[in-house]
Amino acid sequence: MAYTSIDDPSAYFHIQLYTGSGSSGLSVTNDANAGDFKPDWLWIKPRSLSDNHTLFDSTRGNDRQLKSNGTDAEDTHSPARITFETDGFDIDTTDQNYNNSGATYVAWQWKCNGGTTTSVSAGTVDSNSTTACVRQVNTTAGFSIITYTADADGETFLEHGLGTAPYWVIVKDRGNAESWQVGHLSNTGTASFYNFLELDGNGASSANSNRWLNTAPTANLINIGGGNSVGGNGRNYVLYAFSPRRGYSQFGRWKGNGNADGPFSYTGFAPRWLMVKNASGSGHWKINDTARDFNSTYGNDASLNADENVAEYTSASLNVDFLSNGFKIRSADGEINADGSIYVYMAFAEHPFVSSEGVPTTAV
Repeated sequence: MAYTSIDDPSAYFHIQLYTGSGSSGLSVTNDANAGDFKPDWLWIKPRSLSDNHTLFDSTRGNDRQLKSNGTDAEDTHSPARITFETDGFDIDTTDQNYNNSGATYVAWQWKCNGGTTTSVSAGTVDSNSTTACVRQVNTTAGFSIITYTADADGETFLEHGLGTAPYWVIVKDRGNAESWQVGHLSNTGTASFYNFLELDGNGASSANSNRWLNTAPTANLINIGGGNSVGGNGRNYVLYAFSPRRGYSQFGRWKGNGNADGPFSYTGFAPRWLMVKNASGSGHWKINDTARDFNSTYGNDASLNADENVAEYTSASLNVDFLSNGFKIRSADGEINADGSIYVYMAFAEHPFVSSEGVPTTAV
């Protein structure tokens, strides 16, 4: 029986719900089961308001903001609106995107290496590369945050430090209005990393070698092409890379059957957070989690769309059952289960199906 090295996923991924106070200085304290949780990647979305998804990380700095639902360049706030704390974060603004009086919010949070970074060679394959690269890594959780400056020769090879190949890669040009580029090992196409998706858009997967050089990441390197969205000469980027970890994270796909008795995806854990995208056609990046909704009347159907600023909404046509060892689609809706369409997913665990001793932790 395969074991997991992470018995409590809340040590590395946490979801915190909070209500805005409308007063600057709001402290949001995390209640992670594993104890104090200081975020390295913080993703905030108003639930009751139509406003942006805002993303911060401890490599770029807590005063630097990106928006998943737009192509906007990085915003720098002075003074900073967000401060990472030992067990949560403080909000030093009354902006409704983070802290409107009485509004409800969700904060998705990942732990990396506490903001500790290392400058690394980013051109070990291309000896002419002079790319600057700064990296923080958590090999246990399979998570790496990388900032880099692309060089002039149209290809960059980033040492991600995870020890195993990333299955999910997200890149954003920090200084220019460019779409977020997503590589996923289970994407459609001749080979998955021939194609790309855009996190801020709802379009189907597209083929273009200037994203990933038609090459999937290896255990050492992520291959970056020369397109402006990922590798424009002299441009600065941030990249988030994830490798799957048994009992904690999984990145895969399913083929829709157009039936309310939809496909089951085995993850090896009870999901805490799930993001889904139709790679074959148009469709939003749908995010469901158990903090906001767990198997209600219609199943887990409280959705937020990473590519839109819309408020949280529920629909019986978007029913997903979160189970002890994976999830099952309970809808024929084209957003999650059109017949013949390929859907990619990214999932993080609430509970692993097995423990570090190889014993199932929950009943099937």
